[in-house]
Amino acid sequence: MEATQPQANAAHVTLGSLVDLHKAARSLPAFPQAIKASSGDSYLSPFRGRGMEYDESRPYQSGDDVRNLDWRVMARTGKPHTKVFREERERPVFCMVDYRARMFFGTRGVFKHVLAAQLASLAAWRAVLNGDRVGGVIFSDTVHHELKPGRGRSATMHLLRQMEIAQDWEFDSGSKTAGINAALARLRRLARPGSMLMLFSDFHGLDASGEAHLSYLAKHNALFLFYIYDPIEARLPPPGRYRMVSGNENWVIDTTDREFTRAHQEHHKSLRNKLQEMCRRNRSSFVVCATNDAPQKIMQRALGGGAVE
Repeated sequence: MEATQPQANAAHVTLGSLVDLHKAARSLPAFPQAIKASSGDSYLSPFRGRGMEYDESRPYQSGDDVRNLDWRVMARTGKPHTKVFREERERPVFCMVDYRARMFFGTRGVFKHVLAAQLASLAAWRAVLNGDRVGGVIFSDTVHHELKPGRGRSATMHLLRQMEIAQDWEFDSGSKTAGINAALARLRRLARPGSMLMLFSDFHGLDASGEAHLSYLAKHNALFLFYIYDPIEARLPPPGRYRMVSGNENWVIDTTDREFTRAHQEHHKSLRNKLQEMCRRNRSSFVVCATNDAPQKIMQRALGGGAVE
């Protein structure tokens, strides 16, 4: 894929650059009304679960779905009652954006957190064009910020401002007080059935609890995993010693060590395969995103079918 750099500062998110992406969002496909299963030709509704909003409870009538029984009203009145739902006219679209320390890294194109912010911005602007509501979760190793879904341009601008501000959070790469598993737990509590969830991360540190949250979310929502990586994480440069800088940290990698090189590349491959298989099982979409890929092309690929590269 042809590499492009959409902004001058590849290491920093600016509000202006995110706002400018509204132009690119106009050329993106509309959000799919059906998600194709990973095998076969059947289609699954993105409004998994009920995708409805509770309206009222009324006395049970013959033929009502027993799964909709309102047990609280039944306990109070002693008579069976059924919950009545009405369709939500605006679908909530949540963007979960990873701002952990390891996302502030890049050797080609842009830093990983910059690409995550660009993709989230494209998704948010596309949601506005669709008439959907926009919300999100931005998280680091120690901090998280939740944005409840809101309507129109103002909700998207709020998300974009928070993605710019979040770069100034103090972070500790050794801390696990927040992180991806905690962020997924918060998203699970925040997202209502029938939402569209777009997760932008390198998914490093995902454990069994995080996988359980993803499986639950996939059952009730349309779920997109955007796996963001820097090319050097997939393949180290030719044999030699290379000085690396990330924030205030400096280190040297020695790619003449074949065992180190093999283990490094196997780690990337293993994580990618694990995520891809998990998405296949959950019938959710898995999108591979290199930092030197153009964000608009990534999103076109995702919305055109959610396929891997």
